[in-house]
Amino acid sequence: MNFWKMSGAGNDFVLLTGGRAGTAALKKLAVKLCARRAAIGADGLLYVNSAGKNAVSVRYFNSDGSEAFCGNGSRCAAWWAYSAGLVRGKKFLLKTISGGLPAEIAGPESVRMRMPDVAAAALYFKGKYPPGVKAAHFLNTGVPHAVVPVADLENTDVQGLGRALRYNKAFGARGTNVDFVSAAGGRIYVRTYERGVEAETLACGTGMTASAVALCLAGKVKPPVTLVARGGEKFRVWLKAAGAGATDIYLRGPARITFEGKIRI
Repeated sequence: MNFWKMSGAGNDFVLLTGGRAGTAALKKLAVKLCARRAAIGADGLLYVNSAGKNAVSVRYFNSDGSEAFCGNGSRCAAWWAYSAGLVRGKKFLLKTISGGLPAEIAGPESVRMRMPDVAAAALYFKGKYPPGVKAAHFLNTGVPHAVVPVADLENTDVQGLGRALRYNKAFGARGTNVDFVSAAGGRIYVRTYERGVEAETLACGTGMTASAVALCLAGKVKPPVTLVARGGEKFRVWLKAAGAGATDIYLRGPARITFEGKIRI
């Protein structure tokens, strides 16, 4: 099987294309191919195909086999589709589990895409949180995120606190992704614990978006917002406040092909 390895600021993916792979097969492939020490290794699997005139279908599966929407994965799929000639021009549509989202090639290995609207962000969301967590904002940017402001981002126990909050009863039966954030100089620094990966990832597109929306609505920063991922790479988020939520949300960040190859399955 041919594959491409993609990276969105260190958030990495195995990309497959072609054929008519069903959901059950893709779930199994995600678990098998994303295994760090037994296969290619990645945070998740992308299945990308042409979807008609200037449109691309994108399906994403976490490394545990669960299907979800992925902001960074979608942007990486867009860069691959453009590089592979699946689309004409630099503007096209991504068909995702969260609906049709316009994407634009913003520069070399840089993609800007529309993100799902946020209907309502629950600022200072009430719950019983572990020690060290003073506040949490809860919102959905295609997948649920808890945005947690911290004083010392570098020394925050992302793995421990992230796991505890990911399964916290306040966020429902399916749990949440967790973004630990610190705002300084008009920028937001972000570290994310991702559900489905069940670990910290070097970047998270929906997490960057959630962090920007939450802190803008809380009055801590103003759009457009520059965000810095754990790996040091920068993202940019544009948005318009809409009541308790936000609309016209766009995310720009790096997306690149790191290598390609074949694997026997």
